[in-house]
Amino acid sequence: MRSTVLTLEAARAAYSPSRTRYLAACTAGRPTIETVRALQEDADTWGRGDASPAHYQMEVDRARELYAWLVGIPVDRVAIGSQASVMAAVLAAAVPAGREVLCVDGDFSSMVFPFVQQAHRGVSVRHVPLHELADAVTSQTWLVAFSLVQSATGEIADAAGIRAAARAAGAFTLCDTTQATGWLPVDASDYDATICHAYKWLGAPRGAAFLTVQPDLDEALRPVQAGWFAGVDPWQSCYGPVMNLATDARRFDVSPAWPAWVGTRVALDFFTALDPVELYRHDAGLGDALSAGLGLPQNGQAIVTWADPSGAALAALAAAGITASGRAGRARVAFHIWNTESDVDAVLAALPR
Repeated sequence: MRSTVLTLEAARAAYSPSRTRYLAACTAGRPTIETVRALQEDADTWGRGDASPAHYQMEVDRARELYAWLVGIPVDRVAIGSQASVMAAVLAAAVPAGREVLCVDGDFSSMVFPFVQQAHRGVSVRHVPLHELADAVTSQTWLVAFSLVQSATGEIADAAGIRAAARAAGAFTLCDTTQATGWLPVDASDYDATICHAYKWLGAPRGAAFLTVQPDLDEALRPVQAGWFAGVDPWQSCYGPVMNLATDARRFDVSPAWPAWVGTRVALDFFTALDPVELYRHDAGLGDALSAGLGLPQNGQAIVTWADPSGAALAALAAAGITASGRAGRARVAFHIWNTESDVDAVLAALPR
């Protein structure tokens, strides 16, 4: 899949200059120049009346292949969709009545709300702190649903411990890698299912998400959102009443928002040309450098957060021309390809002492 490896210096040159110091990949990633160009060309093609469903199908197929390679899983285990919550809802609908879903206290709502909505069937949802997740798995737990990297804090889950605990209890695992894939190496085959919305660290347009499902869990799921695109041949599945669903993970596909997948394919082309270890060291190294400057633990996180209940730190960063974000009463910055040591220095200089 990967023929050449881009250096980080070359990769940094793939982005347009920014008017601000952009430290918000955890909110929305930046597209490369090529991604923007592809979207503009597609809009022009659409405007001329030359857009082709067959062309969009090729873009979706290629994006699926690239994503499968990026997360180390066979392409027939990958479904495409629009948002994380839509994909999580497929698993939520499959939880047996009377069983439990174990979630992280404070996790992103797309990994929680679809399961809470199953209470009418007798499905219970229990929330525990991230560091207690592995120890909280019981024989009543059907699914452990968690984000690999926590949106509000940047904390990285002990994925190995969680997987081992779930396996010992006979529970499935669902891991949201939206805040991980693109900077933290991810192996989707480690989990029964994963979800990733590609518009953050992968720099894709919003509206392109992926679901990976391993065979054992696949058998327990129903494609409750099935439409024409979930058919063996989508173009022969446009009308009822007979529906021949795909036999692999494609039966969980959601009909794609076509233009988003043009940009997603280009974005994934770019990320599959990067060295994932080098990228991790760069992003996490900048996070550790800022943590050291702030007197915080250095945990190898690309997302760094600290308490900011009044919003004073976030306001100071904005005043200094730094694009950051605030979540759950905390200031939040994120380091990615386009960031350098100068961004660390700028954050430290901007914050009140």
